[in-house]
Amino acid sequence: MYLEGFLSVVTDPKMYLIILLGVAVGIVFGAIPGLTATMAITMCLPMTYAMDVKSAVCILMALYIGGISGGLISAILLNIPGTPSSLATTFDGAPMAASGHAKKALGVGVFYSFIGTMVGLLILMAIAPQLSKVAIKFSPFEYCALAIFSLVLVIALAGKDMIKGLLSGTLGLMFATVGLSPIDSMKRFTFGNVNLTGGFQLLTILIGLYAITEIASAAHEAVHPKHIIIRETEKVKGFGFTLKEFKDNFANMLISALIGTGIGILPGIGGGTAGLLAYSVEKSRSKNPEKYGKGCMEGVVASETSNNAVIGGAMVPLLTLGIPGDGATAMLLGGLMIHSVTTGPLIFQKYGDTVYAIYGAMLIAAVMMLFVEFYGMKFFVNVLKIPRNFLLPPVVAMCCIGAFGNSNRVFDVTAVVIFGVVGYLLGKVNMPQPPLVLGFILGPMLETNLRRSTQLLAIDPECWAEHPIAIAFLVATVVAVFFIVRSRVKKPYSKAEA
Repeated sequence: MYLEGFLSVVTDPKMYLIILLGVAVGIVFGAIPGLTATMAITMCLPMTYAMDVKSAVCILMALYIGGISGGLISAILLNIPGTPSSLATTFDGAPMAASGHAKKALGVGVFYSFIGTMVGLLILMAIAPQLSKVAIKFSPFEYCALAIFSLVLVIALAGKDMIKGLLSGTLGLMFATVGLSPIDSMKRFTFGNVNLTGGFQLLTILIGLYAITEIASAAHEAVHPKHIIIRETEKVKGFGFTLKEFKDNFANMLISALIGTGIGILPGIGGGTAGLLAYSVEKSRSKNPEKYGKGCMEGVVASETSNNAVIGGAMVPLLTLGIPGDGATAMLLGGLMIHSVTTGPLIFQKYGDTVYAIYGAMLIAAVMMLFVEFYGMKFFVNVLKIPRNFLLPPVVAMCCIGAFGNSNRVFDVTAVVIFGVVGYLLGKVNMPQPPLVLGFILGPMLETNLRRSTQLLAIDPECWAEHPIAIAFLVATVVAVFFIVRSRVKKPYSKAEA
């Protein structure tokens, strides 16, 4: 019966057309700064009401996969993450494009997006029930320890100045405290402004820090032009990288895919954190960490493999536990509910054919995404030929539309401008932005689960011993701090790099 659900998708030509349409629309939404995969699914969800369940599953999964992958296009070509998941792609993808390797950067991003999606799908198909049993054991202790471990990676993302990186991460934690506090819902730092009660949105921070900051920097350069050598984009064959480069990045690919799948399984973390985490791990593993952020292929591989592997991981708790991990999977859950598909532990018994139809849709969507983006590369690169004074005003408009559409609040447009100013000032003092974003993402998870953990410890001070996974994360945190600090002391950055 299960195989019938899979074959009903992969053998039906109509499904291929539906998935192709969904992938193309998803890529467009992902590539435009301010529009996301979540928004694509939200806008297209009403279209599925009149569809049968398999057609609905196909278009929703195609929008999801296309939207997540599409963010790499603007991340590489404009240095603006199209979606939160593509944040880490800007670190090396944009420098590669600036140095004349735009096609190679796009080729690497597209290929490893496909690899990440396929690895996540294979893990989903192979061990979804088993992984869900581990994920469901995560208590506040485990989430708190995971947040602490991830925040320690701020050190790895801090670049040559650890103090500035830590200050940036702290600033992100501070912004995360604005609004209602977890557990008791007390107002904090709202200053009487009702719009601040809900806090700042991640999308507005990303648009402000990256899109508006990039536009402000371009405006400054227009007034104070610099003598810059603009390199023509090179001609490449295939995806732009060699077999040797593929072999050299094989371990990077596997580790990043596993990190992305693991992060996807844990609700509420998301592809942005997975990309940053994989990027940090690969940078710490590298014998030449100083090349990261200057246009190295390894950074793009880590980011794009991990953030697309999140897709397969995020489907595990969605299908087996009925728990959506982010906004996109929440909309997918709504789409399944509309078609009377109840997710949870019994989904394989009751709706096994639908689950395998989802697998088939993900497989075809991944392949479609690969071909659409591969053959679209030569058109994407033409964006670099458009004068920035013509290109950036529409980008500003789309950013404002995306910020407003996220929560239907004009305040979010104002917040975009505010964070644009913050990002511009951070750039002036050479303070890195990624730690701020990571601090903002992980701040609520850390605070919520830390408070819950302290409440549990107040009831039973010895209960921490019953959480070996949390202990393992804390031990890993100490080990990570030791090795990161030792590497900085042993091999400090030179003045030339500074």
